[in-house]
Amino acid sequence: MPIFQLTEDLIFPHPSLAEDGILAVGGDLSPERLLLAYQNGIFPWYNEDEPIIWHAPDPRFVLFPEKFKKSKSLRLLIKKNTYTCSINRNFEDVIKNCKNINRRDGEGTWITDEMQSAYIKLHKLGFAKSVEVYNLKNELVGGLYGVQLGKVFFGESMFSKESNTSKIALAYLIEKSNIKLIDAQVYTSHLESLGGEYIPLNEFLLFLKKYT
Repeated sequence: MPIFQLTEDLIFPHPSLAEDGILAVGGDLSPERLLLAYQNGIFPWYNEDEPIIWHAPDPRFVLFPEKFKKSKSLRLLIKKNTYTCSINRNFEDVIKNCKNINRRDGEGTWITDEMQSAYIKLHKLGFAKSVEVYNLKNELVGGLYGVQLGKVFFGESMFSKESNTSKIALAYLIEKSNIKLIDAQVYTSHLESLGGEYIPLNEFLLFLKKYT
């Protein structure tokens, strides 16, 4: 099947038409297009020197909050009250850290300046959400951000500057948000260790209809 070329019209082909997870190229990162994409199980993911590439992988990697694996060591760390957490206290710093932090797996470079600007706009409109983790010195040492529509959280990226702080952020998101599904988009061993799993794309789309 061909990869679709988007025009200025706010429309996407059905996500089931994606080839090897890639559905379309082009378009823009306007709030209207991004929200339409997420509502239909589609997300942008591309590098600085590429056109915007829209993805809809099948199967889809997700995390059901009730299946989140909070290890004994993570529970103990949270109980120590070494860290404090917040929601939407500093979205811009969270996305900057996600963009710039050095990662062992090499990921993170896909957050281009254009992507950063687009999600800050979504945040100001009330759709993009961040979780911040601060240490006792009030330094931002972990966090995550994504888009929330209804009871579905579409996770975009997370970071840790101190051990396990991204896990603390995820635990806090699950505890404080009435979400039914976290879209992790693509597989990572880190999220698998926390309870992430694959589900068929058609099942994922049914969840979107029910909870967004």
